[in-house]
Amino acid sequence: MDSFDNFSASEKAEATELQRLIAVEQQKAQFQAQVHSFTDVCWDKCVDTPGSKLDYRTETCLVSCVERFIDTTLTITNRFTQMVQKGTH
Repeated sequence: MDSFDNFSASEKAEATELQRLIAVEQQKAQFQAQVHSFTDVCWDKCVDTPGSKLDYRTETCLVSCVERFIDTTLTITNRFTQMVQKGTH
């Protein structure tokens, strides 16, 4: 049973749009949480003493750390998607 059965067409459209906006905001929040997570991990791993500028070693470490973090996240996400798709067929 549709939870919008008693709504008018315009109310259904508004509710659908609200659900879409909520989903977008949830995705933004997930992205921000992910950025915060790899910032914490990579900062702790790569930055010994904060200064006014990043030295080459620290910058290289941060870039590599973030790239590994992103690659790992994408690999896990893709694998999970594959598992879900295999389960639905």
